[in-house]
Amino acid sequence: MRRWAAITSATAIVGVSALGAVGVPKAQNPAYADASNESGEHPMAPVADEVRAAIAADPGPAVTSGLSVAAVPFTGGAQVTVQGSQLDEITQVTVGGAPAQIVAADATTLTFAVPATSDTALGDVPVVFADETGEPAPVGTPAEIAATQQTSSVASVDSANVSTGSLAEIAAASAQVPAEASATAVLPRPATSLTLTYTTDPRIDAQVGYILAHWSNYNAGQYPVIDGYDCANFASQSLIERGWTMDGGWFYDANTGATSPSWTSSTAMRDWLYSRPDLATALDDSQRAQVKVGDIAQFDWDDSGDRDHTAIVTRVDHNPDGSTKVWVGSHTKDVDYWDVDVALASGGGSVYYFSLR
Repeated sequence: MRRWAAITSATAIVGVSALGAVGVPKAQNPAYADASNESGEHPMAPVADEVRAAIAADPGPAVTSGLSVAAVPFTGGAQVTVQGSQLDEITQVTVGGAPAQIVAADATTLTFAVPATSDTALGDVPVVFADETGEPAPVGTPAEIAATQQTSSVASVDSANVSTGSLAEIAAASAQVPAEASATAVLPRPATSLTLTYTTDPRIDAQVGYILAHWSNYNAGQYPVIDGYDCANFASQSLIERGWTMDGGWFYDANTGATSPSWTSSTAMRDWLYSRPDLATALDDSQRAQVKVGDIAQFDWDDSGDRDHTAIVTRVDHNPDGSTKVWVGSHTKDVDYWDVDVALASGGGSVYYFSLR
């Protein structure tokens, strides 16, 4: 991209006079003889050559492969890799306009983590790679990028064969130039984005679908209802729908009705999840931007250090101002989409999350 921009700048320098007149081919410019040197070469041609040589020596980063993964769950977290050149100069990756974390990068390979999006924003989004100046890197096969750069170079050379006569002389000569000749002044830009598709995740669809189906219509035929504090029990049920497997630390025995403390107690669930980093990562509210649909939200209403309420995240919106809104569904407080900020405003205390694998 820097190559394209610099060559375009060279074209402008060589092809435009100090008066702002547009240059025209020397064959049709009556003032060319006055502007050329003894060899017939335009005096600015060496400048264009120097600029082209400098850009050729440092073309800047370019992405020359597709995305290693074309479709990802809208909940985010998937890692995607691209190949190219000078990719260690890429400092910004955006997915659908949202910043993505660069996980690793060297000269030829870059891996980034896809940010979460709203479950209402499924479909194709652009992925853009930019350097520290914000300049997007060109994207395409090596042949496509090389062809674009070659066309730009040819256009620059054509522009070097112009004069910078008086405004009246150049305007008069320009009127005689066929319309198609001006096409060389419009340099083709390389593509600057790849396309990623946000899709649903069957596990999360099943989990959140269970929450939305039973937040008010308790599934008492399959699970016990714990009067007054059924929230962790309900969240545990949804995790079974997500595909989690019971173990000695987290279980419900349908034959005996026995449950582990972590199945029914918010605080015990927290402690069990702390012991299972393979399943979940703890987040506080300052990390809300990392929260995904299907994650666990836990409230400490009195900031006493325990957990008083457990819910499942049913919606996440990432706003243009950089803020994130989270909604949850739960039992005891029987809701399907409860705004976390409204919950905190009414109940006080703090909210914490577990980002689920």
